[in-house]
Amino acid sequence: MLQQVYGDEMMPHSRVFEWYKRFKEGREDMEDDSRSRGPSTSRTEANIEHVRQIVRGDRRLTVRLIANELGMNRDSVWKIVTEDLGMRKVCAKMMPKLLNDDQKDRRMQVCQDILEHLETEPDLLGRVITGDESWIFKYDPETKCQSLQWKSPMLPRPKKARQSKSKVKVMLITFFDARGIVHTEFLPQGQTINQHAYKKILRRLLLSVREKRRELWQDNSWLLHHDNEPAHSALSIRQFLAGRNIAVLE
Repeated sequence: MLQQVYGDEMMPHSRVFEWYKRFKEGREDMEDDSRSRGPSTSRTEANIEHVRQIVRGDRRLTVRLIANELGMNRDSVWKIVTEDLGMRKVCAKMMPKLLNDDQKDRRMQVCQDILEHLETEPDLLGRVITGDESWIFKYDPETKCQSLQWKSPMLPRPKKARQSKSKVKVMLITFFDARGIVHTEFLPQGQTINQHAYKKILRRLLLSVREKRRELWQDNSWLLHHDNEPAHSALSIRQFLAGRNIAVLE
């Protein structure tokens, strides 16, 4: 309400919260804090180098901790980090798993082998049938971005109840190639994939390949591509594929 009346002259929310915290902790003085160093004299080459070394040592440090360690103003440290060093704080990107150097080298070698095969066999990728599993939930909760809507200045902010993730889920197995879906099926509710279930799925996949990809079935030129889950890399699965002369693309 104050912001609607005073507009840009109103104190920002962040500053209001900061002063509220200070008064709650016992502060009585309303004057600004005295600064031992001004921003114009703090952004020296020596201080920039000190900040660079500290940030490289621990990239999770906050501006407040860096300023306290160097005895500098927080605004100066912020400008050094963002303007002089060109850094910005970002969240870590979530990955399915982190690979070590040997795993990275192995994946690079596999990719190089595929590129070499493509030079002599341009139709290689057209003969690959890829398979994977995924959990399918009964419903997906609406994300915060999906709930965005236009609001007039005088209307209250819309509200929505927090929705938990669906506990009802089934596993979907799909095999596809460059032309589309080859085979797909749902597991019974609550059942997960293991080597025994996967072997039965592969038997049904062979029937689908014979029916939908006759040219690949007749000369047995198709390649199976799946990840290295324990159910996929089990000894019984490898023996099953080898016994039927099914080539597996790494």
